[in-house]
Amino acid sequence: MCGIIDCMTSENSNNIKLTHGYEVDGTWYPRVTKIVEIKAKPALYRFYGKMSSFAEGERVKEISAGEGTLVHETIEHILLGRKMPIPPSIEPSIRAFLDFLITNNIKAEAEFVERRLVNHKERYAGTLDAVASINGRLGILDIKTSQEIYRDYNLQTAAYFAAMKDVVPGLETRWILRVDQTRPCLKCKAFLRSKGGRHQIKNGWSNGARECNHEWGALTGKVELKEFPLWEDDFAAFLGAKKLWEWENVNWLRDIGYLS
Repeated sequence: MCGIIDCMTSENSNNIKLTHGYEVDGTWYPRVTKIVEIKAKPALYRFYGKMSSFAEGERVKEISAGEGTLVHETIEHILLGRKMPIPPSIEPSIRAFLDFLITNNIKAEAEFVERRLVNHKERYAGTLDAVASINGRLGILDIKTSQEIYRDYNLQTAAYFAAMKDVVPGLETRWILRVDQTRPCLKCKAFLRSKGGRHQIKNGWSNGARECNHEWGALTGKVELKEFPLWEDDFAAFLGAKKLWEWENVNWLRDIGYLS
């Protein structure tokens, strides 16, 4: 057997180009999300460590990704002002998002919702969730459905900011907006989070909840927003990750003509 580096064919070359990047105006660019995968992710390693097998971890990840896609697509319609039924499985999350949208005066720029972007100088591409105004300030808005906001996300949003700062007048900041839903315990401060068919009790070993015989309430949506206005250091780190990613994949990147 041989891997993609050892036995590149035109068929798997085209497949790699489709899964690892975008073609923009006849030129292929690697996508931001593939580049940042080169960075170690301790939280992901802990996730796999709790699984019964690697295959089980992949199964949970695939289901979780589908759930996340459903949330993203629904929020995209909302930001574009399109009416659509809210899927029952994610209704608490979406209701919480709608309330947050109004409370924080969030207004998305329609032409920059799910917008393909490219940085010609640094040679990468990506897809924005949105450019939005929040309480009068304009910035990159990236939506996540993870259990917390990880610092790794700063690499992605910095790459987006660098690509869009000369395209969008007045762009000044970045936000990560996390959308989630959990069942709170009616007896203590613990909550039950279900994602990808996997159920986890959070905060169940603190706040006097260790011995609680939990009684779970109704699904409740949660929205968390964090701002990251300083982007330059994160962008320098992204470019470092990109250099390492190119080094790791130098053979097939040469085969497809991205590297000389």
